[in-house]
Amino acid sequence: MSQKFTSDDIEMLSQRTLYKGFFRLDEYRFKHRLFRGGWSEVVTREVFERGHAVVVLPYDPKEDKVVLIEQIRIPVFAATEQPWLLELVAGMIEDGESAEQVAHRELHEEAGLVANQMEFISRYFSSPGGTSERFDFYWAEVESISAAGIHGLSEEHEDIKVHVMSREAAYQAVCDGVINNASTVIGLQWLQLNYLKLRSKP
Repeated sequence: MSQKFTSDDIEMLSQRTLYKGFFRLDEYRFKHRLFRGGWSEVVTREVFERGHAVVVLPYDPKEDKVVLIEQIRIPVFAATEQPWLLELVAGMIEDGESAEQVAHRELHEEAGLVANQMEFISRYFSSPGGTSERFDFYWAEVESISAAGIHGLSEEHEDIKVHVMSREAAYQAVCDGVINNASTVIGLQWLQLNYLKLRSKP
């Protein structure tokens, strides 16, 4: 079995902040061990630092329905004709908060829902070639009949519309490319693989 590299196989030479606003951009200079042996030359990389986040899949196993939210995402403005995206509930983890606390808070703020239960599923990096952001992924058992309306915090300029869809329709939207953001694709694919188990729970 080949050697597994760890953070101990990186020599961090410097780290400095290039920009700090709503997000932060840091520059790293480092060397790392090579698969063929020895060390790399000095590598410089800019890393988009936005903290870590939680993503929540609100699913009603009794009705076999998913609750999605729709909001504007200006970073995709130049890349698509439809910058209002259908998404799962998500939010940033602030200092002093646990991921599960954020999951409950965002579920209520963005969709007006309270989870009957919240279950951690997995943890993944959103785009590790350029950002440090990590997602903690949960599924929340909800009552879809309670999901409706416009939500979000006005002080954060949020304008969020709630949609209730059958699981089949939501998954078909993934297959058709209508749902095209990574966290939602990942969450709905996970649901498609696991919904029978969720529906069979007492």
